[in-house]
Amino acid sequence: MPAVEYLRAQDLSQAMAFLKGHGPETKLLAGGTDVMVDMRSGDARPRYLLDISRLPELKRIEMLPTQLSVGAAVTISELLTSDLIRQQAPTLRAAAEKFASTQVRNVATIGGNIAHCSPCGDTVPPLLIHDALAVVAGPGGQRLMPVEEMASGPYHCSLAPTELITHFLLTPKPDGATYWGFHKIGRRRELAIARMSMAVMAGQSDDGRIAFLRFALGACTPTPHRFDDIEKALIGQVPDDQLLWQTGRLLADQMLAVTGRRSSAVYKEPAIQGLFVRLTRPLVREPHSEKRPG
Repeated sequence: MPAVEYLRAQDLSQAMAFLKGHGPETKLLAGGTDVMVDMRSGDARPRYLLDISRLPELKRIEMLPTQLSVGAAVTISELLTSDLIRQQAPTLRAAAEKFASTQVRNVATIGGNIAHCSPCGDTVPPLLIHDALAVVAGPGGQRLMPVEEMASGPYHCSLAPTELITHFLLTPKPDGATYWGFHKIGRRRELAIARMSMAVMAGQSDDGRIAFLRFALGACTPTPHRFDDIEKALIGQVPDDQLLWQTGRLLADQMLAVTGRRSSAVYKEPAIQGLFVRLTRPLVREPHSEKRPG
């Protein structure tokens, strides 16, 4: 690797002051699971590594009056052990369970997973269905950016070199949520990078109709997407297998409208449809069955 100067920020104001003067020459170091790989491959050649992994301002998980705040330097393992995440963002916890290995989860951070802007980032779909906003600090103060707008393209973050994510603001799980889930498909069963992933959160009325639905697809498009038409197609419906397969077909068509038809479509079209049915099948109530718990 090229020679690089390591610095550890003592607080957020010190980190911001350094980025103001040296942002274009600097890579932020939180977990390092992406930046160290990029440096070894030569894709990143920073002059400075600025360690922000222990800044207390970036390590908090707390409930605000109307939103759940998750610090950008919170590790994936810390998502798994947080009672607030389990209660208010269970789909994010489900994604954390499938995130790489224990060793990687212990150091990888949610902020790094988002700022790296990999289309296959596991935490992206759960954050989308929680309408997550990134709180971005920069020379001009703080600003809010929807997570959906963080990537300007694959592996291209829209943040300026002088900015960093301090925390995320999530809409908590609604009281009426009775089902949530996260699934991904990779080249192997465990420790796999997602080739496609999905997150869903839904609530049903007493008669089985879908009262609300939030759905996001990951890894299949260059940048993250909430597929609003999928949500609209199911809200107010009593789901059955036929409806789910039809909606899965609509999802595959919409994915192709974004990406264009590529050679991988032969695999992805039926795989997306099948994964959608698998993820949403628990919403189908068998005749005379009792209401399913979330």
